[in-house]
Amino acid sequence: MVASASASRAKRGERLFVELATSAAEIREAQALRYQVFGEELGAQLQGEIGYDRDAFDDHCQHLLVRDARTERVVGCTRLLTGADAARLGRFYSESEFDLTAIKQLDGRLLEVGRTCIAPAFRQGSAIGVLWSGLAGFVRDNGFDYLFGCASVPLGDDDVQAAAIMNRLRRQALAPTAWQVAPRVPLHTPPSADDAVLDAPLPPLLRAYVRLGAKACGEPCRDPAFGVADVLMLLDIQALNPAYSRHFFDRHGL
Repeated sequence: MVASASASRAKRGERLFVELATSAAEIREAQALRYQVFGEELGAQLQGEIGYDRDAFDDHCQHLLVRDARTERVVGCTRLLTGADAARLGRFYSESEFDLTAIKQLDGRLLEVGRTCIAPAFRQGSAIGVLWSGLAGFVRDNGFDYLFGCASVPLGDDDVQAAAIMNRLRRQALAPTAWQVAPRVPLHTPPSADDAVLDAPLPPLLRAYVRLGAKACGEPCRDPAFGVADVLMLLDIQALNPAYSRHFFDRHGL
C-alpha cells in the first residue's frame, strides 16, 4: 500500500528529511534497508527474496522513510499499520507474539509501528529524531490516540540480558494491569525476585520510547527468527511526556 493517509514531510535540513513512501519502488528501498539491518547485520531469518525483507503486512502498511538529502538514499524507515487497516487485514503484526485483547479494547484510534531500523552509519546522529518527527506528523494529522509496537532487546545467554532489561522496565515504565498483554513465547529466564541481582540499562531505541512516556505492556516475547526478545510498548498520546512532547511534535517544523 502506498501512502493514503497524510503525514507532514519534514523540512529538508542540511542532511536528512522524512517522507511517506508513495510508490512500490520506494517501499522496495525500505525493504532493502531492512534486509541489510535485520538479515545481514543481525542474522534474522527473513521472508521474501534475497536482498529484501518483505512479508504479508507490507502491502497493508504505510512506510515512513528517512533520506540523506545529499544522496537521496533511504537511511532509516519504519512501517505504520492503522487500526482500520489491521481490521481489514484481520490482525496486527504483533498479534503473532502477544494476545492483544487489552490493547484492542482501548477507547481510541490505534497505530502500530514496526520494522523500525536505521543504517549503521547514521545511528549516532539525528536520523532517529528525524524519523520520530515524521511519525509525530502522521499521528497528529490523522488523529491517533495510541501508538504501540514491539521494541526489540538482545536475548543474551539463556535470555538473561533480556530479563535484566525487563527488570529495569518494571521499575521505570510498567503499564497498568489493564494495558498488559501476555507473550505467546515467554523468556527462558523467569522474572527475577531481586532486581538488584539482574538489571541492565535500556537500549537506545527503548530508552527513547520510555522518555516519550511509553509503557511496557508486560513480559517480553522471544522471537527466535530475529534472535531477540520483543517488548510491547504503548504510548497514550494524551499522556506524552511534556519534557519531550515539543521535541517530538515540533522538530523540523511539524
